[in-house]
Amino acid sequence: MAGALEGIRVVDVTENLAGPFGSMILGDLGADVIKIERRETGDNIRGQGPRVNDFSLPFTMVNRNKRSVTVNLKDERGKEIVRRLARRGDVLIENYRPGTMDDLGLGYEQLRRVNPRLIYCSVSGFGHSGPYRERAGLDLIAQAMSGLMSVTGEPGGEPCKAGYPVTDLGTGMYAAIGILGALHARHFTGGGQHVDCSLFETGVSWSVWHGAKYLGTGEIPGPQGSGHPLSVPYQAFKAKDMYVIVGAASQSLWRRFCKVLDMPDLASDPRFHDQYKRVLNREELIPILQERIAQKDAATWLEALTAEGIPCAPVYTLDHTYSDPHTLAREMVVEVEHPVAGRIKTVFSPIKMSDTPPAIYRVAPTLGEHTDEVLQSLDYSAAEIAALRAEGVI
Repeated sequence: MAGALEGIRVVDVTENLAGPFGSMILGDLGADVIKIERRETGDNIRGQGPRVNDFSLPFTMVNRNKRSVTVNLKDERGKEIVRRLARRGDVLIENYRPGTMDDLGLGYEQLRRVNPRLIYCSVSGFGHSGPYRERAGLDLIAQAMSGLMSVTGEPGGEPCKAGYPVTDLGTGMYAAIGILGALHARHFTGGGQHVDCSLFETGVSWSVWHGAKYLGTGEIPGPQGSGHPLSVPYQAFKAKDMYVIVGAASQSLWRRFCKVLDMPDLASDPRFHDQYKRVLNREELIPILQERIAQKDAATWLEALTAEGIPCAPVYTLDHTYSDPHTLAREMVVEVEHPVAGRIKTVFSPIKMSDTPPAIYRVAPTLGEHTDEVLQSLDYSAAEIAALRAEGVI
C-alpha cells in the first residue's frame, strides 16, 4: 500500500537526533528521504553504541526509510549534487547553525532560486532570528532555558532534565508538522516557504499548565515530582512493592478514590473538599494518601482502582513497557532484518492511519549505500560517478 507522502522527495541534510527524527516521520509516511552524510564518518550517531556487528543501534532508531548518499559539502561539486536534489525535490531539511548553509551556498534564499516550490526546513537550537540565533543548540540547553528543568524533579532537589531528549524529539515532530502544513499550503500558493523550528521554542511551547499558573498569578512554578500543578491527586505513590500512578482529580473520581482507600472522611474534609482546595492543601493531603497506599502491594491497589474506573497504572521500566501486550498489539515494537546488524527490534511509528498507514520501507542505510543509485537518478553518468568518488567528492 502506498504511503500518504508517496511521490514527495525529501533532501535530509541533518544529523544527531532532532532533524533525523523529523525526516524519519516523513519517511514512515512514504516520502523518499535522501540522507546526505559526510564521506568517511557519516552522521555523528553512527559512532554511538550499543553496536551489533559494528553497526550503531541508536542510528537505526531514527534513520529508517532513508537512502544514504555521501557528499563532501566543502567541494563545489558536492554542493552541486545537493542543488540538483533540491531542484527535483519537494523538501529540504537541515540542522546546521543558522548561517552555515548560507555560507555553503545552500541556504533557503539560494535554493529558492533553484526551486521556487521547495519547502526548506531549518532545525536549530534557538531559531533563525533573535539574539541567540548563533548559539549552539542541545536538548539539555533547551530544557534548561525553556523552564522545563525548573519544574522537573522533586521539590527542593537539584535541577533535573526529562529522561528522554524531549526537546530534540519534539522539535523533530514540529518540523514534520510544519513541513506537512507547507506542503498543503503549496497547493494554493504554488510556492514553497521556510519552516523554522528550534529546540528552545519547543520547550517553551509545552509550558502550558505551568505557564497558565505563572502568567495568571505571577507565581513561579517549581518541581512537584510526578505531581500536577493544577490537579490533586494526580501523581505516583509508593505501594508496598512498587510505584503506582493515580489520576483522581475530578470530584467524582476523588470520591471513588476515597472509597477504594476506605477513607470516606477524606471526601468530606473541608481541606480537600474540591479540586481547588486539594491543590492549595496538597502538602497536607499527599502524605495522608501515601501512608495509606504504602500498606498494600501495587497489584491490589491497581485491581481495586480499575474496578472503580479510576485512572491508574504501574510505573514501568522499559523491559515491561516493551513486553506489555498492549505495546505489542499496537505494533510499537517490531522486528526488522538489517543487512549488517541482522535481526533487530526497533520502536515503530505511533501514527495509525486506516488507508495509508506508516510502514518500514527500508531499514537504516549503511553509509553511502545509495550514492550511486541517487546520482544516476540525477543524470550523472557512471564515468562521472567514478571520477567524483576517486576525487573525494562522494
